[in-house]
Amino acid sequence: MATGFSDQDREQRIMRARVQDRWMEAYAPVRHLDPVLVLTAVALTAVGLVMIYSAKLTALSAQGLPTTTYVSRQLIAFALGLVAMVLAAVVDYRQLRSYAAVIYLGALALLVLVLSPLGTEVNGAQRWIVLGGFQIQPSELAKVAVLIAVAALLHEREEDLGPATVITGITLTAVPMGLVFLQPDLGTSIVFVWLLAVLFLIAGVRARYLLGLSLVGVIGIVVALQTDVIKDYQLARLTAFLGASDPSLAQTSAFHTRQSLIAIGSGQLFGKGLFGGTQTALSYVPENHTDFVFTVVGEEFGFVGASVVLGLFLVLIWRALRIAMLAKDLFGLLLAAGIVAALALQVFVNVGMTLGIMPVTGLPLPFVSYGGTSLIVWFALIGLLLNVHMRRF
Repeated sequence: MATGFSDQDREQRIMRARVQDRWMEAYAPVRHLDPVLVLTAVALTAVGLVMIYSAKLTALSAQGLPTTTYVSRQLIAFALGLVAMVLAAVVDYRQLRSYAAVIYLGALALLVLVLSPLGTEVNGAQRWIVLGGFQIQPSELAKVAVLIAVAALLHEREEDLGPATVITGITLTAVPMGLVFLQPDLGTSIVFVWLLAVLFLIAGVRARYLLGLSLVGVIGIVVALQTDVIKDYQLARLTAFLGASDPSLAQTSAFHTRQSLIAIGSGQLFGKGLFGGTQTALSYVPENHTDFVFTVVGEEFGFVGASVVLGLFLVLIWRALRIAMLAKDLFGLLLAAGIVAALALQVFVNVGMTLGIMPVTGLPLPFVSYGGTSLIVWFALIGLLLNVHMRRF
């Protein structure tokens, strides 16, 4: 029976169907975006831009400089961060396993360069490389490199998580951690240790190895405290929060933490209002646009405003945890879990040090603190989360 279609028509229909199938296969992941994750990250960045502007408004005005100096730089980083997020989401995350070694070695090269004469020293710390007027902080990039490298290792050796795998994972983490510690950057060094422990735990490394690592870590801390590995000023910063409530320590390292407590406490329930802060605006709180940016939130918006910001972080952690649980393979699970671990640690430590319950380690508040490299990297990590989520089927 005649169908009314020639052989040429049938071939054209088949070709169009194949093209449509290929198009759907290529763009199907986009249908599984997580808009809540992206919008929450953007909302936190918006909060950060306002807080940075408020924190530096009085100081920049007094110096006769444009009051948007820091905000303008952060906006550029925000734009680059969105580009990084899209790029990290588009390329299938499973392909990262093939380039893990290249990414890792590239990060190590940057860490070596920052300790060379090419590195820039600010306030006694040599953590940046200046290129074309922009500062790059390689330690932020190194966190991503270590996450990818260790996750790839544990994925490849999923059936053999013995001593050899554990030692290799420790080595991959210890080398960049040591270079970061030399800058010195104690806070980021802690992130490396925490990240490795979480990845080992999620991958299923045996408990006795984890206990052994914990014991080695404790011994290492004791040795560092008894030698000159940790400098006196670093030790003073770590222990300053213990005496933050003592007025007699006003001229010691506890002064910073004490001023932070005063600023947040003065905000009370609803705060002093936007741009109405005094402790932060008059620079009583040091680094109020970077490490201590949460004090601006607490002073100007009070308990309610601070709770909203922390609520946004909880939403971000919830969505990231959900993505980790829905991951289709171990590599995706480890990537998502590592991002959750780093995010939760940095938020806890940063907010904790402004409240006087954690040592001052210099960890920035993700998305909120001023810092171009940090903001770009965190949006790239959001892109990785989207990547894992979109390709979970």
